[in-house]
Amino acid sequence: MISRLNLRKFTEEKEESLSPNASKSKLSRGRPRPEEPCPIRTAFQRDQDRIIHAKAFRRLKHKTQVFITPLDDHYVTRLTHTLEVSQIARTIARALNLNEDLTEAISLGHDLGHTPFGH
Repeated sequence: MISRLNLRKFTEEKEESLSPNASKSKLSRGRPRPEEPCPIRTAFQRDQDRIIHAKAFRRLKHKTQVFITPLDDHYVTRLTHTLEVSQIARTIARALNLNEDLTEAISLGHDLGHTPFGH
C-alpha cells in the first residue's frame, strides 16, 4: 500500500515510464507566483484540483454549447462538454503513454474564460 507521503514520489516514478514525448510533472516550469511543492500531489494534479474547485469551472453548468429551445431536455452544457472532452483526452493520453494528469488539467480548463459563442 502506498502511504500518503509517498504518493507524489510514486506518481513521479511512474512518470519515468511514460513516452519520451510526455511532459513530466517534476519538469514543470512552475507557477507565476512561487509556492511550496505539495508533498502529496504533483504540480499537474494541483492544477486539476484548482480548476475543478474554481468558480469559473462551476459556472460552466449554466452555459450551453448551442442555443436550444427551453423544452428540449437533450442539450449539452459547457460543463458536460468539458467532462466529455476530459474523458476522451485522458483515454488518448493513456493510449499514447503520455501524462494523463497534465492532459486532464488542460482539457478541464480548455473552456474557462470563453465569451458567449466563443467556442
